[in-house]
Amino acid sequence: MGLDGESFNVLPSLSRFYGQPWFGLGDRDLATHLYRTDRMHQGARLTQITAEVAHAFSVKSQILPMSDDRVRTFVKLRSKAPIPFQEYFVRGRARGIVEKIELRGIRDARPTKAVLDAIRKSAAVILAPSNPFVSLGPILQLPGVRDAMRRRKPHVAAISPLVGARTIKGPADKMLRGLGMEVSPLGVARLYQDIASLFILDDTDRRYIKPIEDLGMRAIATNIIMTTPNHAASLAEVVLGELPNTARNYANLSQQ
Repeated sequence: MGLDGESFNVLPSLSRFYGQPWFGLGDRDLATHLYRTDRMHQGARLTQITAEVAHAFSVKSQILPMSDDRVRTFVKLRSKAPIPFQEYFVRGRARGIVEKIELRGIRDARPTKAVLDAIRKSAAVILAPSNPFVSLGPILQLPGVRDAMRRRKPHVAAISPLVGARTIKGPADKMLRGLGMEVSPLGVARLYQDIASLFILDDTDRRYIKPIEDLGMRAIATNIIMTTPNHAASLAEVVLGELPNTARNYANLSQQ
């Protein structure tokens, strides 16, 4: 991820003072981080800062952080002390057997009113094909979020992050295996069965449709690999077309 046409000058130049960096950060990306850090030091809430950054980049969609409180993700590898997720994923290249995911600060953190309102008022809530432990997991473990999702269950869809027994990108398959869970779309569906009524999996995993439906969810197989914007749009159409009261809204949006 990052900005198109990015340059990398500042971070390598800092290495003469601080040593060789292990986390790559582009020059324009660094500018955004500097602004965010400065605003946090001024006491601005993360929700407000996120809105300011989105406005500066002319992003029209509303983007909400899950909370204005501090929550940090740590990964516990076998025979090692817990380390921050970025050290595990970037510096360590997701090597090692994951024994536990720790969300430090999650018990004291609270979702913002805007987050809970978005869940309550949305025509559809879609759990993207992201890592269920370190991407969606922190959000769903915030006090009050999972209860809010359960109340919206008929309008909640989840998309599998696995194709076969592997992820397209990221360590979700390794984490499932390390945590003793089934590395398959069924293993992922079990994590969402109390909050999602619809589960989308890849065509290559059709054999899991019946076991997933036995969990009390509807299961739809389609192409979930989003290699182009058209593929992403096709997947969105499938998901919204299968949820109640959204097919008509999607058709209206696609005509605008």
